[in-house]
Amino acid sequence: MTEVAPNDGLQPPKKTQGLFASLRSKVRALEADTYALYLASRDPRVPWPAKAVAAITVAYALSPIDLIPDFIPVIGYLDDLVLVPLGIALAIRLVPPAILAEHRAEAAIRFAQGGPRSRVGLILVVVTWVLAAAWLARVLWPRHHR
Repeated sequence: MTEVAPNDGLQPPKKTQGLFASLRSKVRALEADTYALYLASRDPRVPWPAKAVAAITVAYALSPIDLIPDFIPVIGYLDDLVLVPLGIALAIRLVPPAILAEHRAEAAIRFAQGGPRSRVGLILVVVTWVLAAAWLARVLWPRHHR
């Protein structure tokens, strides 16, 4: 008979820890591939169809706007779970392997140094949210006529 270690309720079971570790490593690999595809989309040696697929996929993956809003039950996350990985897989097939390997190596170096940072991207996201909030406030606030 096998002995089961007591669980004090503070730590998840070992199976769950292994699942989370595996999921976390897959997400990190997906992030690195997304950044590698971003680099590939800017490389002049990459054919234009591959650049187009890579650029569209990266833009969609990083965009705060979804094709299907996340608040819609079940299918709200469908685009994030299906469309983005399919776009990444297609772009990876279209980018020449040697060039993709170079960009994956560059992405690995960048992530080892704390990940890529984009001030322009941060500014664009903040401006988008501020404009959206201003528009929403204007639409929802009652207008007073003088």
